[in-house]
Amino acid sequence: MATEYTSRELMVTTAANEIRDDECAFVGMRLPLLAYQVAVSTHAPNSVAVFENGTVRDAPSDELIYTMGDLAHLDRSVSTTNMIDVMSRLQRGDVDIGFIGGAEIDRYGNLNTTRVRAGDRTIRLPGSGGACDISVLSDRTVIIMPHEPRRFVEEVTYRTSPGHGTGGDWRAAEGLRGGGPDALITTKGVFRFENGELTLSSVHPGVSVDEIHESIPWELRTAADGDEEIETTPEPTPTELEYVREFDPDGFWTE
Repeated sequence: MATEYTSRELMVTTAANEIRDDECAFVGMRLPLLAYQVAVSTHAPNSVAVFENGTVRDAPSDELIYTMGDLAHLDRSVSTTNMIDVMSRLQRGDVDIGFIGGAEIDRYGNLNTTRVRAGDRTIRLPGSGGACDISVLSDRTVIIMPHEPRRFVEEVTYRTSPGHGTGGDWRAAEGLRGGGPDALITTKGVFRFENGELTLSSVHPGVSVDEIHESIPWELRTAADGDEEIETTPEPTPTELEYVREFDPDGFWTE
């Protein structure tokens, strides 16, 4: 196993392992992009990635990508279509896994990227982009975000991207076709969803379960509540780390 890596590098390799071979992944920029590039280079060579700008790829690009419109990202892609085409793939049910992030997340995986309060001020955030579509229509979603206490709220004040609503069969009752959040990967651990509720599955090396509990403002479920062990997140393998650093040689996204 690798001996030194950053928390973001660990997030990338953990996210990469959420992508299965032959799957279609809706990928954003930054860490999800790197995760796809690692996945298709290792255990998922037949996976494809679609991007919001209409690009479809089945292999890593040759250079570090800063934006979806970079020429290196378009070069040797499977196709360069448009947003309508890619969003139509979502509507057709072609997307197996979608990656999204958020400013706030609540206990049922609902995300707020629209507005937050800071004292007596309201701060306007970028909004949904394509995140709401991805969260509603992908077979499953993986959420990636920094682990900061301010990001965890018992109930988001604005539901930009629906997760599991109020838990249980909420998504089915609301007619949402996709399966909703399957995992949350933060800089400290990995969470799954039990009956729609956020459940701690593993902690990253060097992180304690108590540390996680202290950062969450509600009584957090853990795998131990279901008689399973809270595991330690697997470290990046040397091969995985080699690919991460090949695709992000200066640590622009992962430092």
